Amino acid sequence: MSMNHSSSTLFFFLLFFFFLSSHVSSQACLKTCGQIPIKYPLGTGSGCGDPRFTRYIKCDPDQQTLTLTTHTGCYPITSVDYTKQIIYVTDSSMSTCACTRPSQGFGLDWDAPFSFHDDTVFTLLDCAVDESPVFKPLSNSTGRVSLCDRQSSSICNFLYSNCRAISLINLQESTCCVYVPLDLGPSFEMDLQKLRCSSYSGFYNLGPAQESHPENWNYGIALKYKFNVFDEYPAVCGGCERSNGACGYNTQTSSFVCNCPGGINTTSDCFFLYNSGSIVLPWFSRAWMMYPLSWVAFWTVMNLP
Repeated sequence: MSMNHSSSTLFFFLLFFFFLSSHVSSQACLKTCGQIPIKYPLGTGSGCGDPRFTRYIKCDPDQQTLTLTTHTGCYPITSVDYTKQIIYVTDSSMSTCACTRPSQGFGLDWDAPFSFHDDTVFTLLDCAVDESPVFKPLSNSTGRVSLCDRQSSSICNFLYSNCRAISLINLQESTCCVYVPLDLGPSFEMDLQKLRCSSYSGFYNLGPAQESHPENWNYGIALKYKFNVFDEYPAVCGGCERSNGACGYNTQTSSFVCNCPGGINTTSDCFFLYNSGSIVLPWFSRAWMMYPLSWVAFWTVMNLP
């Protein structure tokens, strides 16, 4: 039995609709990961954000957690201050007032676009005084001198005396060291095995009023990032984000792309999708932009006698 013209038109329309709906995707680069807003230079996966950051920071779509990965492990990102360009991470192996744990330390890859923020304080715990390089032997072999930050020795006192989880171990305060990376090795590495210390604690934004209350410290690690060698925010990315797009890159060439709602990538912004703040291009218009020749072929078939 042959199909009449209206039936065949409906058939081809549904077939063509199915074809296009499978190719016009949703916005690939997400604006949030869990409770954390995602802005440039961070991204939620390949092709999103700055390619230098994609290798280290990813969003788990199932757990909705943003994670930093380095050669020493994976670390949950708790928050991002885009104004000050600071990423805050936690380390489950870090000792705090809630619990003490053995740890291998924390390190950044040498080519990573991050560095330790100046507000981050590292304290080495339970160091072997006779073996650790943080205690340098005197030239006359009569003892050792600490290479730790002498101005911050009170931090060790508060940790060892006012921090219940640490005080219960009955460690000697002399085994504690406020770590200064520039004195003890590369600033992107803290290898506790080489430093002969069993654990460490890290915290940031430590104010004078909080110093004697380690239970209230902000435990974690603050990392500073830069946009580029001149630390300039790319102007083209600003236009992209203002137009409800997400800044990304071409995975083949690493050139800039703006990922717009509807899955469309442009080299500038998404303002062409809007008119006086309202979207004027519906689904068919987006499909026309992506597959114009397919629409011409569909129209030709529909107008055959």
